[in-house]
Amino acid sequence: MRRWRGLKALVHEAVDYTTELVGEAHAAGARRVLAVTDLVPPLAEPARAVESARRFGTELVLAQVRAVNHGVRVVTDAGLDLLEGPLEDPSPEAALPLRSDLTGTLRWVGDAALGTLNAAVGDHLHRRDNALSLGMRLRRGDRFLPEEPATLREALARATPRVVLLVHGLGATEWSWCLHGERYHGDPTGNFGALLARDLGYTPLYARYNTGRHISENGRALSEHLERALDAWPVPVEELVLLGHSMGGLVARSAIHHAETTHARWRPLLRRVFCLGSPHQGAPLAKLGHLAAAVLSAVDTPGTLVPARILQGRSAGLRDLRHGDLLDRHWLAHDADALFREARDEVPLAEDVRWHFLAATVTLDPEHPAGLVLGDLLVRAPSASGERLRRARFPVETRAFGRVLHHELQNHPDVYAVVRDACAEATAPAAGSPGGSST
Repeated sequence: MRRWRGLKALVHEAVDYTTELVGEAHAAGARRVLAVTDLVPPLAEPARAVESARRFGTELVLAQVRAVNHGVRVVTDAGLDLLEGPLEDPSPEAALPLRSDLTGTLRWVGDAALGTLNAAVGDHLHRRDNALSLGMRLRRGDRFLPEEPATLREALARATPRVVLLVHGLGATEWSWCLHGERYHGDPTGNFGALLARDLGYTPLYARYNTGRHISENGRALSEHLERALDAWPVPVEELVLLGHSMGGLVARSAIHHAETTHARWRPLLRRVFCLGSPHQGAPLAKLGHLAAAVLSAVDTPGTLVPARILQGRSAGLRDLRHGDLLDRHWLAHDADALFREARDEVPLAEDVRWHFLAATVTLDPEHPAGLVLGDLLVRAPSASGERLRRARFPVETRAFGRVLHHELQNHPDVYAVVRDACAEATAPAAGSPGGSST
């Protein structure tokens, strides 16, 4: 019922937003006409009189549309109030099972739509406390972990001392780790978490979060949820591994920074971090979106201002991907009027953790010119391999997989082989040990 209310609220807000765009489009067209008629003195005054009448009529029509929209909102809210008791499901919410053979089912479509919607307007959903916002939750198996400490400990029964947390990317949910599971691993339940549990005895947790919010906000929330979960862990935790795809790798890095500044108890347990196709230096499409919004908004026509407003309304998470912003100060320092901005200060990598930056290219040879330009179609290899971040005094493993697309990094067998072999190593290197990057 909360989701239905959230969807209804979003529809009403979309109607109000559309009336704003229509008003702005009419105003932009009128400004261009007046700019011409003002040059001809006999036409200037009559044209402005006509424009005043046009503006009054347009505002009257749009006000009527908004009034009807408000009336429908009130009536439907009252109807949902009557239905809420009989239709409310008191049972705990079960997650979409992590199985690749559910692709195309109604539940899968709904889950995928939620992930996409959160990517586009997730910050707006969060500000409005809309139930369509995915928030931040952790799941184990087919259930989300509860908030209450007593039931949380019960949900973590039979957990092992080795923990891996998987963090999905933009516009997705935790189900995305199952993509092509049956084709890649011969089992529809095959995903990196399940395979690490089978092969190395890890207990997998999966994060579900609102990818439209700022990366720094999701990083804080992830750190806090992880702290709560590990506090309730039934056995002493010996090892924690973070595995993030695309934006998920940036959220993981932000969570680590937050844990270090708050002295979170889970931070000393961290041994390895895998970033799969994460845009550490930004994503080309995010940069293009920012440039397009700035250029279109500079041209005062209805055909440019309306798409500019839509682009400017893209979510905070999408905007953060322009430079891979990890911290509040990164996005707070943005100059909204600038087309380009110098790279912000980098967040250093923790030296007591083994880092693995895995990239992909559409070409079989990662060094092919087309592969260097296109990357995996969403993130270029230099950004995914964190070229600037690799200037370290300790080993950082980097690897590029040829003929692998961005979304395939989440469950590709070749990628899993690298993850499994790395996790099979007994211990992480000592802090500050010498070494360089490997490819």
